[in-house]
Amino acid sequence: MSWIRLRQIALVARDLDATVAELCDVFEIAVAYNDPGVATFGLRNAVLPVGNQFIEVVSPTRDGTAGGRQLERLGGDGGYMVICHTDDQPAVRSRVDELGVRVVLDHDDHGYRIMQLHPADTGGSFLEIDHQPGGDDPGGPWTPAGPDWQRARQTGRVDGIVGVTVQCRTPAATASRWHAITGCDATDDVLRFDNATVHFVEGAIDVLIEASLTASDRSLVGAHHTIGGVRFTLV
Repeated sequence: MSWIRLRQIALVARDLDATVAELCDVFEIAVAYNDPGVATFGLRNAVLPVGNQFIEVVSPTRDGTAGGRQLERLGGDGGYMVICHTDDQPAVRSRVDELGVRVVLDHDDHGYRIMQLHPADTGGSFLEIDHQPGGDDPGGPWTPAGPDWQRARQTGRVDGIVGVTVQCRTPAATASRWHAITGCDATDDVLRFDNATVHFVEGAIDVLIEASLTASDRSLVGAHHTIGGVRFTLV
């Protein structure tokens, strides 16, 4: 049976270094990789493991980038992408094509296959559904995090991402749209990946607004931190 997992969330920030430093300080996590390839899109980035999942922060380095437009749309830092990992990308691609959803990035990086969908066709946020060779093991390879991301994994405070909240104008319809794209179960305004949930809430701007992290230090359960325009809740 095929699966789709939440593997990574992305934030966009004007000051990459300050946002990354705050994430590292608050959650005691570390940078695994700065991907030189994102320069093609006019960006800098940093990827930080949270258990076997990742928080990415991107920042524009020039005018006219999608990240820069998101900053303008939000009026500041905020959520950017929900990035998933599947073992059966062709099945997802077939649904995407049948639905008429535009693919804005379709790229094969030595077997790692990126499929980024147009947010105007998905609603909610950028949705990316990728395939990683050898990725059946959640602790195995993940190309966006670099060749040896495991060395940077620190789990003293947090060790996973179990949910995200996505703001949109029509929560139930957007949940239904993501269900049609992914094939994952959806009820009302909640979509269920194999390892996390997506809650859709009403708002004027389509954007990722919150992430729920599992607290390995159980004394931190219930804490809230807003970093890079995204609210993080420890559960």
